[in-house]
Amino acid sequence: MMKQAAPLVNLVVSTGEPAGIGPEVSLAASLDFLREQNGAVITLLGDEQLLAPLKSIDQTLLDRLRIQSIKLDVPVLSGVLNPQNAPYVVTLLDQAINGCQQGRFDAMVTAPLQKSIINVAGTPFTGHTEYLAQRCNASHVVMMLCAPLPVGFLGLKSSRDLRVALVTTHLPLKDVPQALTYDLILETIQIVNQDLQKKFGIAKPVIRIAGLNPHAGESGYLGREEIEIIAPAIQAAKEMGIQVSGPYPGDTMFDPESIAQVDAFIAMYHDQGLAPFKFVTFGNGVNVTLGLPIIRTSADHGTALDIAGKGIADSGSMLEALRLAYQLAVNQRKQH
Repeated sequence: MMKQAAPLVNLVVSTGEPAGIGPEVSLAASLDFLREQNGAVITLLGDEQLLAPLKSIDQTLLDRLRIQSIKLDVPVLSGVLNPQNAPYVVTLLDQAINGCQQGRFDAMVTAPLQKSIINVAGTPFTGHTEYLAQRCNASHVVMMLCAPLPVGFLGLKSSRDLRVALVTTHLPLKDVPQALTYDLILETIQIVNQDLQKKFGIAKPVIRIAGLNPHAGESGYLGREEIEIIAPAIQAAKEMGIQVSGPYPGDTMFDPESIAQVDAFIAMYHDQGLAPFKFVTFGNGVNVTLGLPIIRTSADHGTALDIAGKGIADSGSMLEALRLAYQLAVNQRKQH
């Protein structure tokens, strides 16, 4: 008796700010991904004028690449932002979210957008992560960046995925200490642990967490957040059976030996975690939102308005985002 082929994984891509590199990297990465993975279908959301595949593309690929055309509000000029197209960008996001919530898509991948122009157009918008949380009625979501590190890099004896999650995201640095609470840190640890198990298929994740202050507060001489908030949250997580340790000084937490053993690092604020991450991942990072009822990944770069429309944008991060979305969708199917 012939074994029935597994149903294709349906990925949807919100192609982002039309004046940026989002449309071109979305199309290029999608074609590259479909060449390497025949178990997926990709739907690109965006104006068809921005997403017309080249005529020379293999028809077998085009059979699995769908374009759901959503018309621009006004014609776009590469590299030039126009607030009149901000509603279009939000519509792309909404269509992707709706499709995932309705089960038509298994995962969504988002190309970069320009937060400032959406706000200029009159829609309060602090970022993809916060918008997804609101739309999915998720009380707490966590931003995590992931990237594969090859054998030999930093002396690694085997390839390894570097994952860095954040307790706070897009906040001014002066607001971070007040934003940190015992509950916020404990919930972040729990969400990271739970999604590493459920979505990434890691049975017993190993997690390291940073302090807030230099030298992790140096026994209270450089700040008391570690003693009063962070360490108690870590202890509570340990008592729940989570394999977490810390708080570690932010400047020494990411040593090569730890990278080889740790499944996820948790930083207290944006640049503490993402500066070292982006330094070693060379633009191949992927942003994944944890704590959502749907799967969402994205490229870890911006709209790159200065090179938009020139055909020179690197689609590597978008390709990694598609690969991770596919793998998380496959993992999730195995859970059911």
